[in-house]
Amino acid sequence: MNDVNSLGAYLRDRRAKLDPTAFGFALKRRRTPGLRREEVAQRANVSATWYTWLEQGRGGAPSADVLDRIARAMMLTDVEREHLFLLGLGRPPEVRYHAPEGISPRLQRVLDTLEYSPAFIRTATWDVIAWNKPAATVLTDYSTLPEGQRNVLRMMFRDSRVRAAQKNWQTVARYVVASFRADVARAGAARNVQSLVDELSATSPEFAAMWRDNDVQGHGDGVKVLHHPTAGPLSMEFSAFAVGGRPDLNMVIYNPATPADKDKIRALLKSRPK
Repeated sequence: MNDVNSLGAYLRDRRAKLDPTAFGFALKRRRTPGLRREEVAQRANVSATWYTWLEQGRGGAPSADVLDRIARAMMLTDVEREHLFLLGLGRPPEVRYHAPEGISPRLQRVLDTLEYSPAFIRTATWDVIAWNKPAATVLTDYSTLPEGQRNVLRMMFRDSRVRAAQKNWQTVARYVVASFRADVARAGAARNVQSLVDELSATSPEFAAMWRDNDVQGHGDGVKVLHHPTAGPLSMEFSAFAVGGRPDLNMVIYNPATPADKDKIRALLKSRPK
């Protein structure tokens, strides 16, 4: 089966599984399940004849705009929309960034099982939306910050405590900026972070210079030394993982590099008020 016919078969299958009443159409006098071709065409603002040809493999290659309108007309999920583009154009659609609303209780429990490893969940724009007790103890107590201020990039340049914790702030900050730029571009979220970039460019000459360099870098794993005001230097191995089923989120975990570092974190947790 060629790609055009695969596209037609997929459209017919999706259309047949739609509930007409959910789209405001009556159920009377329907011989087949789902929406009619002309109803999909009407919702997508294309001609019924052309849509029929598309399902039959006679309409030629559709444009990205038309596929996007059909996806909205059928209320496809992001995964279904991506599959539609792969069949119709041989490539995924342009990335559309959606700010996440939170995490599931199950994912929070995963964080909480990491007894001595600071860990947090961040969005593609590096907003921290969940964390565990070790992260609040060793890194930053995010609960004390307003929701809009829990951004890793912002804290790196605007929070004196975060800056003081870095053994080599200049190197770490440059790495953070380059990784942030890559993540934002990958998520199609450049417009979403423009106000933050403008703010930091206006308030931090160091950030402005690093941002102008246009460096990009992956954020996978590594080792860093943090200077904790009570425990002193902490050597930590960090890793970043994509959250399964949530491409908009990353889990970042800091593991104590040595038994001595683990003992320091254990002592900090014991001394933390409950």
